[in-house]
Amino acid sequence: MEQDIIDMLNNQDKPAWSAIEINDKLGFTSIDDYKKLEKKLEEMVSKGILYYSEKKKRYLLLKNSHLIKGTFLITNHDYGFVEIGDGKKDIYIGKNNIGTARNKDIVLIELIGDKTEGRIVKIIERNEEVIVGTVYFKDNKCYVHPDKKGNDIEIVEESQKGLVDGHKVLVKPIVGSKYIGEILQVIGHKNDVGVDILSFVYANGFMPKFPDEVIDSISDLPDNIDNENISDRLDLRDEVIFTIDGDDTKDIDDAISITKTDDGYILGVHIADVSHYVKRDSILDKEAYNRGTSVYLVDRVIPMLPHRLSNGICSLNPNVDRLAMSCIMNINNKGNVTSYKIEKSVIRSRIQMTYNKVNDILDKNIIDDNYKPYVDNLLLMKELSDILRRKMVNRGYIEFESPEPKIIVDENCHPIEIKLRNEGTGENMIENFMVVANETVASHIFFKGLPGIYRVHDKPDEKKLNTFFNYLTARGYVVNGKKKDIGARDLQNILKQLEDKPDAKILNDLAIRCQAKAIYSSENIGHFGLGSKCYSHFTSPIRRYPDLILHRLLKDYSDNYSDEVIEYWATHLEELASHSSIREQDAQKCERDVDDMKMAEYMEDHIGEEFEGIISGVQEFGMFVELSNTVEGLIKLENMPKGGYHFIEDSMALVNKGNKKKYMFGDSVIVRVISANKDTSMIDFELVERI
Repeated sequence: MEQDIIDMLNNQDKPAWSAIEINDKLGFTSIDDYKKLEKKLEEMVSKGILYYSEKKKRYLLLKNSHLIKGTFLITNHDYGFVEIGDGKKDIYIGKNNIGTARNKDIVLIELIGDKTEGRIVKIIERNEEVIVGTVYFKDNKCYVHPDKKGNDIEIVEESQKGLVDGHKVLVKPIVGSKYIGEILQVIGHKNDVGVDILSFVYANGFMPKFPDEVIDSISDLPDNIDNENISDRLDLRDEVIFTIDGDDTKDIDDAISITKTDDGYILGVHIADVSHYVKRDSILDKEAYNRGTSVYLVDRVIPMLPHRLSNGICSLNPNVDRLAMSCIMNINNKGNVTSYKIEKSVIRSRIQMTYNKVNDILDKNIIDDNYKPYVDNLLLMKELSDILRRKMVNRGYIEFESPEPKIIVDENCHPIEIKLRNEGTGENMIENFMVVANETVASHIFFKGLPGIYRVHDKPDEKKLNTFFNYLTARGYVVNGKKKDIGARDLQNILKQLEDKPDAKILNDLAIRCQAKAIYSSENIGHFGLGSKCYSHFTSPIRRYPDLILHRLLKDYSDNYSDEVIEYWATHLEELASHSSIREQDAQKCERDVDDMKMAEYMEDHIGEEFEGIISGVQEFGMFVELSNTVEGLIKLENMPKGGYHFIEDSMALVNKGNKKKYMFGDSVIVRVISANKDTSMIDFELVERI
């Protein structure tokens, strides 16, 4: 089949074809054949044989696309080359265009500058994975034991200098051998405070420190703005503008303002103008692109931008002038945006508010003295926020209840408490304002027919939805509404029917598992979870690269933009969106890995104790139980009552073959902690009783 596809695409006048067109051309008629074709096409894309255009939904041979496939060869210096083969000249790759590629990775590149240089945009095949592990010596030899599963790696002698037992290191297996490697970086000693977290940071491809050349590039950055930067900007410094964030937030990228009108409100959402300082293709921009996002961990942030920007000139700190991009919207009493303007601005935040104190005002009428001049503004904001939320819910916005853990650590980074993050009125209010601003900006570009970058969320997976409905039936629940091709309002209606059930939380969690992943895309397909037809990310350019890209688009499209501008963005946005989605997923994995490790460390102090929990997953080998603080552990079959078990996949249950007792997803149980290991992030429970 693969060769047939290649021959077809190679010999046709039309170079790009959809999956359906390829299917028809090859003469396939059955659903099974089409599914096999889809799988083969995905495989050929991953191997770098085909290129798939997300925007046009078409496949073409990679050689007919703008990307080039080759082998990356790094030098002893800070640059490398991509070997194309077929007698073609190797392409030079500068240090700042390497990204996360390593020697002899198979990569895709795009040509830049005068077409003699390239930038790596995708890694098709890793030569060998970098491994994070712990050093130990045995029989006068040095080894690294990987943190994850895998064989121990012997370290070549020239890489052993300065190593001691217990060092956490990055290891690169030597080409041609899985079990011999060289040290790339010493992270620290495993007993040093915070090294456990750094190990996950490196393992997920993030760097805690910025390269010296990046720091040097911002050495002349001003601490304050000057009048030369504001002559062409909307001056909003006399407006009542303020910020609302967490107690310990230092990178403040959004501020708000409000005014009452005869038929509604004027809401201002003012976002730090990061793109003014981070110029396209600069060293700083390339570093921000490589990182893609900030990473938020239990005791630190790995920022996308150096602190000089993220906590300094770009942060909307109080009582200082700051450059911003302002989206100012006229919103009527029904929550509809009737008119808007998006402009470069200069603002001066009056006060840095916190969610806790804002919630005291809005929920308890407890007013901090410093907040008294702004109480009327806050009450007006609450009024508008309620209108916006009602509108969002009416159109299908799904309010998933999924509390996140907040892990409290001591001065030695040892976890001492795990509690749930609570979102109050203030948090919801800011969310509502950011959503309406993001929609307004996304629609501004979309309805002009210009290339854009969107935050999209596809419909839920039908197979997973069927599993969800089967489970509801097994639990004895009957829900009204559509079960196929459901929209956001349909799913919202089903969840509303279940919200008063005793196991509502676990039902909600299962519904979340049915959802597709939200990603970035150059094609607007809407955002299912928000019930939004057009959505993007505009409001956090300090910590998200797509937001920074969107700010650049707004500026490029604000004046008499040229065909060259449109062509540039049409060519680059798809790759930028794809890369941003990947880095976001890397960051989320890093955050989850650290949380799981710290939860296991926390439970090491609670061996033998009993807790109440809910069965959160059922498999043939046992069942997972989640405690009220979101800590999750595994009950293996050997730690359940004897009798042998039968696994029923449709109803997500284990049935004891002896006494016929059934343990289902969502059941409440009492468990005892029998083991926990922070090195493996594993927690084991034994079943005490079902409640």
